[in-house]
Amino acid sequence: MSWRTLTRTAAVAATVAALAAGTAAAAPVPSSARHDGNPEPASHSWPQRLLDRSPDLVQPKSLTVDRSIGARRAAQEVRLAQQLYTFWNTGRQRYLDAAISPQFRDNTLPPGRPQGPAGPLAASKTFRAAVPDLTCELSDVLVTGDRITARLVFRGHFTGTFNGVRGKGQSVEFNAIDIQHVGTDRIVEDWHIEDNQTLLTQLGIHG
Repeated sequence: MSWRTLTRTAAVAATVAALAAGTAAAAPVPSSARHDGNPEPASHSWPQRLLDRSPDLVQPKSLTVDRSIGARRAAQEVRLAQQLYTFWNTGRQRYLDAAISPQFRDNTLPPGRPQGPAGPLAASKTFRAAVPDLTCELSDVLVTGDRITARLVFRGHFTGTFNGVRGKGQSVEFNAIDIQHVGTDRIVEDWHIEDNQTLLTQLGIHG
């Protein structure tokens, strides 16, 4: 029996065992998947090989990708996520422009925030007026079909001003969940929820 047959048999057995156990975990890429018989480096395995390793882009702490959409589409969506959340991590508009369509629509638009691409720009400006050192950790990314789901952790220090309240340097840390809908080449709409109660408490607006 060839090593390829052994590898396929082992992978199928692992998948069947996982399904029988009622788990939804994706089967790992076999370490013997390279044709030269040497283990494939972890950085080259699915889905890690989909990441854009450019030093200016945020790197997700955890990445799960649906194989059925194909490697090219998967890599496109992963990169869009990296560009979008690099915008939130830095406040630099060029990353937002690369990630979202000019026809972008926010389906959970907060009161007072403009619709379209102007919305994220306004939100980032407001956040950074209060927390100038704001960072966005891309904790989890899940790519399924034409949807990107992300869990984010925002951190920084309240040294600016929010709603007329001046910060005293207190630490800020709050979570957010996003669902992004990807069109042909960029994100066309989203749904999002932030832990605003925690944020406002940390800012001292609500206690």
